[in-house]
Amino acid sequence: MAQREPPYSDRAEPWRVKVVEPIRRTTREARERLLKAAGYNLFALKAEDVFVDLLTDSGVGAMSADQWAGMMVGDESYAGARNFYSLQDSVRDVMGFGHVLPAHQGRGAEHVLCAALLKRGDIVPSNALFDTTRAHIEHVGATGVDLLLETAYDTKDELPFKGDIDLAALEALLGRAKPGQVPFAVMTVTCNMTGGQPVSMQNVREASKLLGAHGVPLIIDAARFAENSWFVKEREPGYEERTILEIARVLFGYAAGCTMSAKKDGLVNIGGFLAFRDGEMYEKCLPFGILFEGYATYGGLAGRDLEAMARGLREGVDEAYLKSRTDQVRYLGERLQAAGVPVLVPVGGHAVYVDAGRFLPHVPWYEFPGHALACALYLESGVRAVEIGSLMAARDPETHENRQARMELMRLALPRRMYTDNHIDYVVQALAVLYARREEVAGVELVREAPVLRHFTSSFRPVLRGKSAGGSASPVPS
Repeated sequence: MAQREPPYSDRAEPWRVKVVEPIRRTTREARERLLKAAGYNLFALKAEDVFVDLLTDSGVGAMSADQWAGMMVGDESYAGARNFYSLQDSVRDVMGFGHVLPAHQGRGAEHVLCAALLKRGDIVPSNALFDTTRAHIEHVGATGVDLLLETAYDTKDELPFKGDIDLAALEALLGRAKPGQVPFAVMTVTCNMTGGQPVSMQNVREASKLLGAHGVPLIIDAARFAENSWFVKEREPGYEERTILEIARVLFGYAAGCTMSAKKDGLVNIGGFLAFRDGEMYEKCLPFGILFEGYATYGGLAGRDLEAMARGLREGVDEAYLKSRTDQVRYLGERLQAAGVPVLVPVGGHAVYVDAGRFLPHVPWYEFPGHALACALYLESGVRAVEIGSLMAARDPETHENRQARMELMRLALPRRMYTDNHIDYVVQALAVLYARREEVAGVELVREAPVLRHFTSSFRPVLRGKSAGGSASPVPS
């Protein structure tokens, strides 16, 4: 008689803990002092003063034993290090691209791409550009255009692929653009600015075909390509029996190349690259890669980091890992919804996005409800999160007016293979307490503003009922 598998939880992690790092709690009084000293900018806090750090999932996860072992065979040669060829093999096997240009991280790759291929007046269509991508495009005088479907901006809509580009809008943009004005288009997978939402394979295929008809190459922002591939397998008919590796190869087959922040689905603490299908775009980018990042076979990285990235890229498409990863993110989203906290649905791949506009309806967009909520959460619990909204949207480069984002969100980004569900429960409890007192949370205003990527370095002060608090009050009451 065949033995049946016991009904054990299928959420057990496919790894075990080998090294631990102590973290400590702080008092509320200490957090009030620390936040004020940081100019109410959570990026300016010391990491040691944060209990659960959900600021980002970029470069903050745990590497595997195999990755650490790989670092011991790092070849630190200036040119032609063996670890570059290991990375090249991984990129070719996972993505199908034969030309690889390393960079120290994703924004380094974006810098090289935009400097090499864009000029003032150019247009770069996208489903939705991440903040650093947009900043690099605007830095050279070009314009990035987000073309998401309208339903993507409804945080209550359960549309399974809210990262899809609006094909009709894309066709219209291509039709009115001048010849050569669109050097490339970007598809961000998953789409970070709209809640870590996936892009369907059908949408990528149709966008690629449309772009190809106009002679425009498709570049994939591949930071979270493995998580996107997982959602394709889970949600899109016809891919249920395909492996993640097979799905990823199909995805990249529709693109001319990609930029990659390996600090996400590459499972490393530092590293990134550009990769292309043929040599023409690579040759255009190569001189800028050498100028900005370092020689072509190290790109601003030590050989040991190249090896960790090569191994992490293969680990990132492991299905057991991806199931565990997305299950934990889903667990956080479901627990928050059960507590009544408004979140963007369906829950994405790397983070849960709290709908700060619905959480704090009394805080107007120009007082940055997502940032105000993140400050309040830190004061309440020592949990660090980040705003994705009108603060991150920055100012219009032509009018210099604040751009109002379509959604005011607070992102809770989960580092990979790092926190337990007990940490997740702590975050849920803190937000539930805060939600019960949400009417007491005040907005914030800018005191000092950086001209580029202002959310990283600007300083703020609380606003009470539309009046400046002069920096003397807290976004939540004592």
